Amino acid sequence: MKRAPSRIDMLPLLPVVFGLGEIEAAAAIGVSASKFRALVKESRMPRPRRIDRRFIWDVDELRAAFKALPHEGESEGSDTWADVV
Repeated sequence: MKRAPSRIDMLPLLPVVFGLGEIEAAAAIGVSASKFRALVKESRMPRPRRIDRRFIWDVDELRAAFKALPHEGESEGSDTWADVV
């Protein structure tokens, strides 16, 4: 009996991923889930979109917020995710 493919099995087959769960969003920017939650709370990362009870982060918004973070040696300043949009 052939098993149905899991979500993880299907990811490589998807042409484009538009949204990520919290753990995947945190991994995408290279931080832990707890650090990611703090960055969202501080408005340094975008708030998620909501599908029923599930929270999904838009990959384009994540990318823009990540690109807005300062480089090593630059001042953090007052830029937040809200300033990017």
